[in-house]
Amino acid sequence: MLDATTRSGGTATVSPRTAAAELAVAAAGPVAPTGFAARVTRVLLSPWSRLSLLVALLASAATTVVLFQPQQLLTNGWPPQLGGAAAALAYAVAYGLCTVAFVPRPLLNLAAGALFGSQLGLASAIAGTVLGAGVAFCLGRVLGQEALRPLLRGKWLKAADGQLSRHGFRTMLAMRLFPGVPFAASNYCAAVSRMGLLPFLLATGLGSIPNTAAYVVAGARASTPTSPAFLIALACIALPGLAGAVVAWRKRHRLRGR
Repeated sequence: MLDATTRSGGTATVSPRTAAAELAVAAAGPVAPTGFAARVTRVLLSPWSRLSLLVALLASAATTVVLFQPQQLLTNGWPPQLGGAAAALAYAVAYGLCTVAFVPRPLLNLAAGALFGSQLGLASAIAGTVLGAGVAFCLGRVLGQEALRPLLRGKWLKAADGQLSRHGFRTMLAMRLFPGVPFAASNYCAAVSRMGLLPFLLATGLGSIPNTAAYVVAGARASTPTSPAFLIALACIALPGLAGAVVAWRKRHRLRGR
């Protein structure tokens, strides 16, 4: 039997069999960790662990909002040290984070109009809407999609997933224009689907303008409730909701039949 190495003139020579074995080990790459550490890593990175983390984050955010009560901005006003574009930008960031924590958007839109007026308030509210939707989408996609997609077994769930996956932009645009669709629910439904982030953000920004503008103008003109602008804003808020209720009422038999 030949040794793994032989000496020839003071130089170590590796046998062909040993060299082949070393090349095979190198090509296989680093060995995956085994034992307790590997099991813990698999558990922490599993889909259901990530989904649990998402639920914990959302619950913590909602609890924080309840404790700090951001709706007090409507009565106390914005901090006096912030003003102009800087205040609108700060409000947009706070708006986005509050929507992730399930604060109702109509309340935030009214506050934007009351604090910054119609134009600057609308820009801040739309920016906050897109930011909040993007954060929710990314959280849902990273932490929840892998665990929730296998649960899409019902007829309605499969239909909604297919519509968002194939026709994401126009479907999300319609959902944003229709006032009866909850903002948070549409964000996480899109995240679980195969819809892309960019079409989601574009549809959110464009589709949120009409309804957001109505609330912002109403908030900006709340001190003059008999003004034409305030009355038109109220009509723009009430009529789409009434139309949606009528459509749902007329379709109720078809929905029950399914």
